[in-house]
Amino acid sequence: MGHGHGHGSAADAASASGRYVTRLAWSFGILLVFFVLEAVVGFMTSSLALLSDAGHMLTDVLGVGMALAAITAARSSVGDKRTFGLYRMEVLAALANAVLLFGVAGYILYEAIGRFREPPEVAGLPIMLTAAVGLLANLVVFALLRSGSKESLNVRGAYLEVLADTIGSVGVLIGGFVTWAFGWYLADPIIGVAVGLFVLPRTWRLARQALRILVQQAPEGIDVTELRAELAALPSVAEVHDVHVWTLTSGMEVASAHLTIRTGADHGGVLTAAQRLLSERYEIEHATLQVEPAECARRCQELTW
Repeated sequence: MGHGHGHGSAADAASASGRYVTRLAWSFGILLVFFVLEAVVGFMTSSLALLSDAGHMLTDVLGVGMALAAITAARSSVGDKRTFGLYRMEVLAALANAVLLFGVAGYILYEAIGRFREPPEVAGLPIMLTAAVGLLANLVVFALLRSGSKESLNVRGAYLEVLADTIGSVGVLIGGFVTWAFGWYLADPIIGVAVGLFVLPRTWRLARQALRILVQQAPEGIDVTELRAELAALPSVAEVHDVHVWTLTSGMEVASAHLTIRTGADHGGVLTAAQRLLSERYEIEHATLQVEPAECARRCQELTW
């Protein structure tokens, strides 16, 4: 019986998380300052578009804050009570970000209904100036988080929020200009609704990715049936069972399987071949593989799950 473990992915993920902490900390500070600015001016001018943008800025602040806290927690050492560490905190933070974005979008759409019937007068110039400053802040944070969004689901959640808010700031600028130049007050709730609707599809994709990990679905792009067949086709392997493939956190795919071998087979050779297959063909570096003779495999068949 043999067990194979590769720690490359875990080490890479831990190293990457260290790189993100400083960028997330700077992003958090910048967004917090400009959220306060947008919220104050939005209430003073009664601008739904600016309040919508401030709402998204708040989710940016909370999202980046949760991302920062989750990555910091995930870097804590593995112990007897946390055998997988706290990597799932990143996924929970991403899901919480998605819930926040759904909530903000719902509030803006609800608030806009009344404003379409009786659009209040709003001051276009202060809205334009505030949106311009908010746009600048978003662009800075956008640049800080862009590289990390490709590797971490958690950072991607914060990045998507900032992306949506950047688009929102552009919309608020346009709405402020239309209101200021033409006195058309319906522009404000229209822009507010557009920002709310823009973020929904991206939020849904983020939530779906987080839920896939939390329910331990096989990673997208990995065909478990094909993986099982390729393991079974290895020399000296008679049968494969108890195959599980899941994602611990972004970029950390994990697998386990039992390989029943033929009489006289080389345990070490089978284990090495299986590890190489999972690493090279499926990029799974952390795999726990049990190599067992046929008589031991019967014990697995007696289990109820």
